[in-house]
Amino acid sequence: MPSATMRAMVLDAPRRPLRLEERPVPAPGEGQALVRVSACGVCRTDLHVVDGELSESKLPIVPGHEVVGRVAALGKGVARFAEGARVGVPWLGWTCGDCRFCTAGKENLCESARFTGYTLDGGYADYLVADQRYCFPLGEGLSDAEAAPLLCAGLIGYRSLRMAGEAESVGLYGFGAAAHIVAQVARHQGRRVFAFVRPGDEAAKAFALELGAAWAGDSDEAPPEELDAAILYAPVGALVPAALRAVSPGGTVVCAGIHMSDIPSFPYEILWRERKVVSVANLTRQDGEEFLALAPKVPVETTVEILPLEQADDALARLREGRLQGAAVLTTGG
Repeated sequence: MPSATMRAMVLDAPRRPLRLEERPVPAPGEGQALVRVSACGVCRTDLHVVDGELSESKLPIVPGHEVVGRVAALGKGVARFAEGARVGVPWLGWTCGDCRFCTAGKENLCESARFTGYTLDGGYADYLVADQRYCFPLGEGLSDAEAAPLLCAGLIGYRSLRMAGEAESVGLYGFGAAAHIVAQVARHQGRRVFAFVRPGDEAAKAFALELGAAWAGDSDEAPPEELDAAILYAPVGALVPAALRAVSPGGTVVCAGIHMSDIPSFPYEILWRERKVVSVANLTRQDGEEFLALAPKVPVETTVEILPLEQADDALARLREGRLQGAAVLTTGG
């Protein structure tokens, strides 16, 4: 049986430190599972929530949406999982199921959607409740901490790579949690990867090359050849014109983040000849099912830095300052 109380790291207002709170363990409602959290990845979207760059957060909120744990209790009507099942809980936490987007298989665009760690309490805690429809069964190939980044960095990375189409040469701008996973998937698919990192970050260049990148350079450099597509994981609008200059005619620039600084004006010439700029919004359950089936076949190996739950602010600061290689993961000891 779950304990009566749990720890949670709580955001009361933007740009304030998280507060450690002892609170009752929530009871799962109809269609929900109570998940005992063992690991939760620290994602750049968490940083946007904490820093107030995403303004519609429920406050106070428990951040975190790269959740790995085990089902501790079941609400009424839950049939997908048994108690003890290992599950992952992603960013997209609930959709209406009835709108024109949901009925067309585009649930990632549902205008009533709710999001884990943003409008629903997330995984910076010992427990969370989650809609059974938006929990993914997880195999046992990776440890809980290693699996956590797959739940957003991996899923959004996979969706962004799909949106790059059949591109054979792909540029990845911002070589962090998502890019280090996508690089492995892209190489598995026979694509060539070109990594763009913060100017002067030699460790990130070396990391990208270790993962099979054909080239690694500063984000303000031109690649050694024209690219078929570029994916932007860095939330820097000024990189959009740079990426457009890097891709060939007919190429695609994919903006993979939920938030980005303003894109500066640029000459039509660099968009002309059927270059495209597209954005990625959230994910679908199909994305999750496809990626989680593919990851063991690659096999995807995640590079993680593990910190205890109470050090969530330190993990966020390291991400903000670019002092992470791979992904930070909070663990609860559960």
